[in-house]
Amino acid sequence: MDLVLELFDEHLLDRLYANLIPLSAFTDPPIPSTSPPATLDTAVSAWTTVLRKLPHPSIPSSIPSSISSAHGLSAWPRDYIPRQLLSLTALTVIGIMLLYFIFATASYYFIFNHDMMRHPRFLKNQVRLEIESSMRAFPAITFLTVPWFMAEVHGYSKMYDDISDYGWTYLVLSVPLYLLFTDYCIYWIHRGLHVPLIYKNIHKPHHKWLIPTPFASHAFHPIDGYFQSIPYHLFIFIFPLQRYLYLVLFVLVNFWSIFIHDSDMVSGTGLEHIINGPAHHTLHHLYFTVNYGQYFTWADKVGGSFREPQPELDPLLEVKALENQKRKGGKAE
Repeated sequence: MDLVLELFDEHLLDRLYANLIPLSAFTDPPIPSTSPPATLDTAVSAWTTVLRKLPHPSIPSSIPSSISSAHGLSAWPRDYIPRQLLSLTALTVIGIMLLYFIFATASYYFIFNHDMMRHPRFLKNQVRLEIESSMRAFPAITFLTVPWFMAEVHGYSKMYDDISDYGWTYLVLSVPLYLLFTDYCIYWIHRGLHVPLIYKNIHKPHHKWLIPTPFASHAFHPIDGYFQSIPYHLFIFIFPLQRYLYLVLFVLVNFWSIFIHDSDMVSGTGLEHIINGPAHHTLHHLYFTVNYGQYFTWADKVGGSFREPQPELDPLLEVKALENQKRKGGKAE
């Protein structure tokens, strides 16, 4: 997120803060000798009066006090913590909503099988309910996540810029390392969320969607969503990771979280023995105590919670069976 903040500061936020909280509002322009003292009071706008009540760092003595020379500068510089908190909060909320609506909408219209919406366990107005649940979760998740991003911005992570610092071999190997580390951590976090007392109070809302759509990917209790996101943030404080690569992986894992909620039960490809895909996660939503993993099946196999997707477990079969019953009932009448 430090990379994102830097890019937005340079191309947007510097100008935005300069306009909203200008340095000129905190400097006293010289008063011409011919002007009465009241002139200054009338020249100060109501907005400037409000701005002067805001906290701000001390203005360096090297900055001239005239309004003209302070034009284009903000009283809140890039390294001012309240500005960083405000910027990171706004960017996180906007970013998570863009990822959610772009990827979930694409998955819903181009991948999700809409026949599943006729399943008897598919709730009335479920898509709207999933979106509403996600919208309620995002603010709290953002509040809990921003401290991780602040730590990144202040240089506490092990992210690096120059590939030569660790070499190309480590760059390539850091991808499977990231996936294996986050997958194994999420497996145990997810399994822990199924401890009865925790499940009842935190994780159960996400299992309301027995036949999920991609919009259910973020429709959970905020604490649930936050805890399952911790490994993504924790990794870069333990292992070095190239800054741009981390950003790409962070976007891709969010896409994967959406993708596995499309209720697809494709099986028989051989990959279901290795990859924890939509079929595995569909079984998790239906049977609760199987397939806790995020990307791979190995942790479930080691932990004894793996259930292999089989054609006869496809919930779409129930939809087809109900339709057949209706057709037979109509003919009988």
